[in-house]
Amino acid sequence: QGLKPIVSTESPALIIGTTSKLASDLPATDSFLGKNKVPDLQKLFQKADGLPVHLKRGVPDKLLYRTTMALTIGGTIYCLVALYMASQPRNQ
Repeated sequence: QGLKPIVSTESPALIIGTTSKLASDLPATDSFLGKNKVPDLQKLFQKADGLPVHLKRGVPDKLLYRTTMALTIGGTIYCLVALYMASQPRNQ
């Protein structure tokens, strides 16, 4: 006899089989999407210039990186000071 399938192998009937609008009826998207920048950015990021990828776009990336590092180091120092102050007994 063999094994019988538990679930039916027939595909169920489509509930929503048609679209309400045809693709030709939709408005053109070229007017608000602008130019495709992906190929230009791929060339920029794949260039072998020795820079890490998070600094390849110049000054804005450097500024963002340095701000992030400053906030991280500042937050770490703040947490260490707060832990030190919390570990000291209070004088009454």
